[in-house]
Amino acid sequence: MRKVKVEANNCPQNHFCPVIPVCPVGAIKQSSPFEAPVIDDEKCTNCGRCTPYCGYGAIQMS
Repeated sequence: MRKVKVEANNCPQNHFCPVIPVCPVGAIKQSSPFEAPVIDDEKCTNCGRCTPYCGYGAIQMS
């Protein structure tokens, strides 16, 4: 099964993640602009809508 994941090494961690509002179920969270976002696996439906919105490729389908 494909799953949405965050590749923190690809994230510049210097801004609020623009992908957060794209998630239809609110499964992407970020504590501060200096941390990579995290995926709440309990909420995530693995729809993949978020993946094309990350210009750094930090949010991917695995």
